[in-house]
Amino acid sequence: MGLLSKTNLLPVLCCFCLNLTVAIDTIRSSQSINDSEYIISNGSVFKLGFFSPENSTNRYLGIWYNNISVFTVIWVANRQKPLKDSSGILTISKEGNLVVLNGQAEIFWSSNVSNSVTNSSATLGDFGNLVLQVDTTGLVLWESFQHPSDTLLPKMKLSTNLRTDQRIQLTSWKSPSDPSIGSFSVGIDARNIPEIFDWKEGHPYWRSGPWNGQVFLGIRNWNPLYRTRFIVVDDKQGAVFETFTDSDVLHLSRVVLDWQGNGLLTYWDDGKDDWEVVHKNPEDECDFYGTCGAFGICDLLSSPICSCLRGFEMKIIKEWNRGNWTSGCVRRTPLQCERMNNSIEEGKADGFLKLEMIKVPDFAEWSNHVNKEDCRKQCLENCSCVAYGYYTGIGCLSWSGNLIDLRQFSVGGSDIYIRLANLEFEEERNLRVIITITVTIGAIAIASTVFFFWRWMARKKRAMKGESNESLLFDFLNDVKLQDLPIFNMEELATATNNFDMANKLGQGGFGPVYRGKLHNGQEIAVKRLSRASGQGLEEFMNEVALISKLQHRNLVRLLGCCIEGEEKMLIYEYMLNKSLDAILFDPVHQKLLNWRKRFNIIEGICRGLLYLHRDSRLKIIHRDLKASNILLDQEFNPKISDFGMARIFGGNEDQVKTKRVAGTYGYMSPEYAMRGLFSEKSDVFSFGVLLLEIVSGRRNTSICDEEQYLSLAGLAWKLWNDDNIMALVDLTIWDPCFQMDISKCIHVGLLCVQELARDRPNVSTIISMLKSEILDLPTPKQPAFMERQIASNIELTQQGQIRFSICNITTSTVNGR
Repeated sequence: MGLLSKTNLLPVLCCFCLNLTVAIDTIRSSQSINDSEYIISNGSVFKLGFFSPENSTNRYLGIWYNNISVFTVIWVANRQKPLKDSSGILTISKEGNLVVLNGQAEIFWSSNVSNSVTNSSATLGDFGNLVLQVDTTGLVLWESFQHPSDTLLPKMKLSTNLRTDQRIQLTSWKSPSDPSIGSFSVGIDARNIPEIFDWKEGHPYWRSGPWNGQVFLGIRNWNPLYRTRFIVVDDKQGAVFETFTDSDVLHLSRVVLDWQGNGLLTYWDDGKDDWEVVHKNPEDECDFYGTCGAFGICDLLSSPICSCLRGFEMKIIKEWNRGNWTSGCVRRTPLQCERMNNSIEEGKADGFLKLEMIKVPDFAEWSNHVNKEDCRKQCLENCSCVAYGYYTGIGCLSWSGNLIDLRQFSVGGSDIYIRLANLEFEEERNLRVIITITVTIGAIAIASTVFFFWRWMARKKRAMKGESNESLLFDFLNDVKLQDLPIFNMEELATATNNFDMANKLGQGGFGPVYRGKLHNGQEIAVKRLSRASGQGLEEFMNEVALISKLQHRNLVRLLGCCIEGEEKMLIYEYMLNKSLDAILFDPVHQKLLNWRKRFNIIEGICRGLLYLHRDSRLKIIHRDLKASNILLDQEFNPKISDFGMARIFGGNEDQVKTKRVAGTYGYMSPEYAMRGLFSEKSDVFSFGVLLLEIVSGRRNTSICDEEQYLSLAGLAWKLWNDDNIMALVDLTIWDPCFQMDISKCIHVGLLCVQELARDRPNVSTIISMLKSEILDLPTPKQPAFMERQIASNIELTQQGQIRFSICNITTSTVNGR
């Protein structure tokens, strides 16, 4: 700032004295705020001023929380017209409007109040509302709550008035560094029964289901979570508003629509010093609007997740086989009322199929003053009515036309009655037919099982006699098609990856190269291409397809399909933006992206994925090759376990299995598996322990510094543990005294996981309880296995660290377990 002359100094001092008398939460018509100044609400909850988003130099006027450590903006004024420098000024114009000006007095934003006033002021309240009002009368001219950005605060309203065509809704940022209006918006839909909608570029992206006076019926496991209570008011004449309150005024809550279209209900956790996500929509694949098309129903526990309602069949079978279900389903048997309208044919009346625990479809029609029985009768007498339901707090709902956005819940949900032709119920009216069909199906199933088992054994024998692997693979894929796993063709994948251009190569694994690609529908994929020189072969390829196609979990990578043409064998996965954990964790430049919170989230996510494999899935699965390169990270650094080529299914009563073929990665294998071929849940726990120590230390298990090169990472951790210097193991980029206890606890758990004897290691559910501090007194760890580093001469290492050997060829004298 330049020097002031004596003639200019007196007015400046006068203005300064004037500003000292002004309340810090208010700006009046005689005042302004420049880029370096701000006002704070009376209770110091919110601050208004100029800011720049992360990774941006643009300047915006905004409101953010004042007393929390995470910079969190809740409202932006000049979203569509950023300032390019720090010359911005907020003031009240002579017409009484709030305006943002640049250094040349150009208007970059205005409150646009049409009625001109000369004595207005703007006050920032403790609920985050910026209110422009007339000083003399208190008349509110404008308020930020009526013009929200991406955040809904307690006492703020989302509203729709069909009479005036006025809407108050949230709009997402374009990106984390660009607050301009993005692709997503959230508001309340006032057609018939109020619902919350998330729109993407004006098209439905997610919906809440109808409001019954207490909850939205379409939100899975919905309850008034945490301390938050949602309220919807409908005047039944086209005006609806929705708001929420927090029963604990000492805590901060908000609903935010992020730039990717996710609606997040969050509260500030003082203990974690961060925002805690209480609820997220959309939550899973079935939450996306119309995933399964007309008369299709989505069930997250089924594979594939979409199926047709009973009495309906796939409209375009080819698209369904490819995993594109949006074409939906069509009725298999015409309704009786339709046949009577088109001919003189007579038959038995239509009936209704009851579906339970359902997210009811969109486009419901509400009938007032109708009881449950009249609701059914009213639908039956109207040929265009295809479904009805009666709900407490709402009354009678009916649907005509296509049923869109149905999903099956495992708990909660509502009942709905689907109209079907009488012929669809014939089998239920004849018990003898049912018994006959059941017995027949059972016999066919048993015969099919015996046949396919015999066929599988025959193929194995043919393979052992030297029959071509390609023939075996084609037979296998034909069986997989029975499970509706999409089969891609070579031309489609070559187009998606630009003919497997090296620029699209993501990495190289034991299986072969992995390429990034984009399908014709815009979906990004990762294509894993089996190399002829790969250490892995046909058996691992078929094993991975057979296993992962049956698994569904947020912490397991999702297999989208496979391809086999000639000698080409490929697996197609969902694309992970941040690639694999080892690519970031062990990179000196990128490892700074993984702060402690993200690393702990990764540790917890891997645990949840392992728990699903070991205990919660339909199949009990041991991964056998858990390591950093097999943990993929999505855009938000959420972990997903990948590479199931080595995985094995356990029988219902099996706890431990012995194999003569040990396959895995040196440094991650448990001693009982490496030396005796015994593997169990505790084998994966050992690998997880090594991985946990790598995540905390930022070091590879095989990259200990020169002066301690005789120690493995577990051995180094054990030495530092006994020296009471365990914090020396911690990656300096994540070190923070605030997290010392959590980090120490993770190292403690890691040492418990790498103990030599399998019986001493905790199982995954116990590990999760330890990490969540549900178990406070952790046992003292014993000396880890493979404390000293070694490489057995009879173990063949590939470039990727994969090893293969026969148990009878292992020399154990180089392995020191104690």
